Amino acid sequence: MKVLVTGAAGFIGYHLCRYLLARGDEVLGVDNLNDYYDVSLKQARLAGLTTEPGFTFVQLDIADREAMATLFERHDFTRVVHLAAQAGVRYSLENPHAYVDSNLVGFVNVLEGCRRRAVEHLVFASSSSVYGANESMPFRVDDNVDHPVSLYAATKKANELIAHSYSHLYGLPATGLRFFTVYGPWGRPDMSPFLFIRAILEGRPLKIFNYGRHRRDFTYIDDIVEGVVRCLDRPAGPDPDWSGLTPTCGSSRAPWRIYNIGNGQPVELLRYIELLEKALGKTAIKEFLPMQAGDVEHTYADVSALMEAVGYAPSTPIELGVERLVHWYRRFYEV
Repeated sequence: MKVLVTGAAGFIGYHLCRYLLARGDEVLGVDNLNDYYDVSLKQARLAGLTTEPGFTFVQLDIADREAMATLFERHDFTRVVHLAAQAGVRYSLENPHAYVDSNLVGFVNVLEGCRRRAVEHLVFASSSSVYGANESMPFRVDDNVDHPVSLYAATKKANELIAHSYSHLYGLPATGLRFFTVYGPWGRPDMSPFLFIRAILEGRPLKIFNYGRHRRDFTYIDDIVEGVVRCLDRPAGPDPDWSGLTPTCGSSRAPWRIYNIGNGQPVELLRYIELLEKALGKTAIKEFLPMQAGDVEHTYADVSALMEAVGYAPSTPIELGVERLVHWYRRFYEV
């Protein structure tokens, strides 16, 4: 297949491209290489991809309507994985327009390209943050997600709704994946695992929000990528059992599906820090703080629907995943 991967220089995008290339797919990666976090890390990821046969990189902003239209006109993509987005819950408090441009305008540009070129399947990134103020655990796809607590979460919920309208109107097969906390080598330096590792090694206090009582469904990157590819290889179809009288939230009469993709085994933040301390051989200085605006207290994924649909089976224990992360971090940053 010829696969378009947006956000190819990102954390998940990089690992996904490597997986697709290794199995023989042709991959065109798109990224705008913005400076939301260290651009040199994005360039280092790309350096590991551009030497691979079958990979092509195009630097552009998905919010650029003309550039995206031209991209789809020039390339005959079989399937598309859309990962590019303005990430981060807290940053949305500072720069809301970045989320509108990338996560809404950019997403519609991707959908337009897919429907005009009759792409076989679009897999797109949603987020566990859509569950917002919902406190029912574990989070199930059929739970109500009408109360987002951040603009980032609201844009991801909007993505799911807009994708459904395209699936309904144009028959575009689309699958949205609600990612839970993804970690591992080549991860984003603005996320807590990297912030914690850096602070521990430098002997600086860790800012631990909600007094460490957060629980997160930490999911290792290899498990995530396998789940994404399994979904990509199974284009969404209409649900024959769906009824407008008793509608379910994760499927439709249209070829559209929504799934949770996580580990299904949440870990308390203090336990995660303890594992980092063990792998680093150094004790953290802890600064306990109250909950931050826009955060949710716990995330816990019910992944049974994805298991049933595509055989998804996360298998990396948190202890092993943390060891691999720390090993990569020491090697990459030479510490």
